[in-house]
Amino acid sequence: MRYWSLTTVLLAALALAWAGGLLWFASTIPRSVDDPQTHTDAIVVLTGGSERIETGLALLNDGLAERLFVSGVGQQVKTGDLLPQITSLRPDLRDNITVGTAASNTPGNALESAAWAQAVGVHSIRLVTAAYHMRRSLLEFHAAMPGVTIVPHAVFPATVKSDWWRWPGTASLIAREYTKFVITWALQQSGLTT
Repeated sequence: MRYWSLTTVLLAALALAWAGGLLWFASTIPRSVDDPQTHTDAIVVLTGGSERIETGLALLNDGLAERLFVSGVGQQVKTGDLLPQITSLRPDLRDNITVGTAASNTPGNALESAAWAQAVGVHSIRLVTAAYHMRRSLLEFHAAMPGVTIVPHAVFPATVKSDWWRWPGTASLIAREYTKFVITWALQQSGLTT
């Protein structure tokens, strides 16, 4: 009987810790871009959500970097497929866009982007992804690119609600992302991943 009581207490404590962490995580999701003006060597866009590629192309067009790398688009997408998404892209910038097709998740994005950055001599990037995804992306990118300066540039999809607890879809998304963040952080702290 005592064994079950101790197990119940431990599970309850873990559940409370996870819930408290989730509240912290959700309350600290960026609501704006802290540094919208610093020039970097490149812009790196992580695919997988709305507004990311459009934002990356617009930042390139505005002169915030000389190059754009889009990570994880899949084998079927080519650079030319991205261009219709921004009609005002300067023609001279079209050759400055590279598409990465190898990554299928966030760790893969970081490794693919790190390999590209090293190959072309990039020392600073502006990282574009969804606000809820930024914290875990930064963990992965700092681990994969320790010598590269990373400027976060979050996007804010309308489908991800700021009052997340009222929306089951958003609540589920944030809970999953928080759990992935905790696992990534724990693995990095234990030295089991880079």
